[in-house]
Amino acid sequence: MSDSFVSPEDKALKLNLDRSIYGTFAEIGAGQEVANWFFRASATAGTVAKSISAYDMTISDALYGKTKRYVSQERVVDMVNYEYDLLEQRLSKPRGKDSRFFAFANTVRARGYQDTEECHGWLAIRYQIQPGRPSGTIVLHVNLLDEENVDQMEALGILGINLIDAAYHHALDLRGFVKSLTEFIAPGRIEIDMLKFHGKPFEMVDNRICALELVRQGMSAATIFMPDGEVVQAAEAFYKTPLLILRGSFLPVTNLHLDMLNQASKVFPPAGGSRDARPCREVCEVSLSNLLRDGEVDLLSFLDRADALQALGKVVMVSNCPEFHRVARLLRRYTKEPLGMILSIGLLNELFKDKWSESLEGGILESFGRLFKSKLSLLVYPWRSGRGGEMVTADNFLAPDGWKRLYEHFLENGMISDIGCGDEQLLEMTGREILNAAASHGDWEEWVPEEARALVRSHINHIA
Repeated sequence: MSDSFVSPEDKALKLNLDRSIYGTFAEIGAGQEVANWFFRASATAGTVAKSISAYDMTISDALYGKTKRYVSQERVVDMVNYEYDLLEQRLSKPRGKDSRFFAFANTVRARGYQDTEECHGWLAIRYQIQPGRPSGTIVLHVNLLDEENVDQMEALGILGINLIDAAYHHALDLRGFVKSLTEFIAPGRIEIDMLKFHGKPFEMVDNRICALELVRQGMSAATIFMPDGEVVQAAEAFYKTPLLILRGSFLPVTNLHLDMLNQASKVFPPAGGSRDARPCREVCEVSLSNLLRDGEVDLLSFLDRADALQALGKVVMVSNCPEFHRVARLLRRYTKEPLGMILSIGLLNELFKDKWSESLEGGILESFGRLFKSKLSLLVYPWRSGRGGEMVTADNFLAPDGWKRLYEHFLENGMISDIGCGDEQLLEMTGREILNAAASHGDWEEWVPEEARALVRSHINHIA
């Protein structure tokens, strides 16, 4: 990318010099920066049909209709649709044969005077890939991480240029598209946690893969899919919502996983939550490292796992946070309601291993401190020690030497709790053993819910 463009102005100028790209800029709220870059780059008449800034809410409502939230996905989509339809209505006859029309819009909340709230915005472009062809829409959400307003505005302007350029030059290359979005923006200045494609040109695009690519490239720490497959912003999906988290690879999804969630839901969320809290959501979280095959993300396996979990009515979260305390901190950004994390005995034992706290000066002690700082409860599902052996629970679990008293403290203060097992026969077969049985044409279906059996068959065929 940097070999082609030496600056944001250079990228804007090359867009201006492409006579086939022609459209409208509409920016409301704090987002008054993108069109400015195109004017500064010269040759603006080649690209800009109209630029409008509707800062006043009354003016904005008069143009785009009333809305409950001005900085929202709904608002930015209304904006690009209104502006694009108006552009085609007025210009399709004089230049529709030669122009690839676009409408770009953003609505942003940036740093204000004595303001400490989070700053974020929605950007969208509706455009034609070829003249006279149906249009498609790309929408993204960005968190502005700079402290100063002037820096946030600069990052926003560059991101807008990058989005328009990527739409026209990288729409068929998702990896290149995502990479180009942060060109000329230093790491740590923005976080892109939502990217979606809509419309006829993108009928074959699965937005879950787009969201996964954001996580893979480090644009976002996590992405969320609802049971209907819709990619959503975590801040919206989890706002004022108690969350019950089950971490795993889910290869395969088993009846044991469902029992873990069912048993935990009997004791979670605890009484005393907010009066206006939403109903608890069950979230199945997969770490990005669990999706790798030969160093690359296995997209087929990812989609199969997501399909199975969503068919079972679960919210799916993919994160790039292998450490447990990082997952807890991430979720706490989105909700103040209770957080519960379900662990097997094996994962409980993992928490006492150094590998989860190698980057922390305080080691394991700091790792637990960060975990419980989020006011998170660990809900421990039992396991059987060997075939027909002793049932190990949170209450009789033996912490490693040196950590026994700390573990007792966690138990006594309700930070770690025991949950039951609905059917002890479920403990007789691990996920790996289920896959081995399926590969050798043995009996395995009874261990897997019907909605997830296609996942097992697909995996066996995939590795054959």
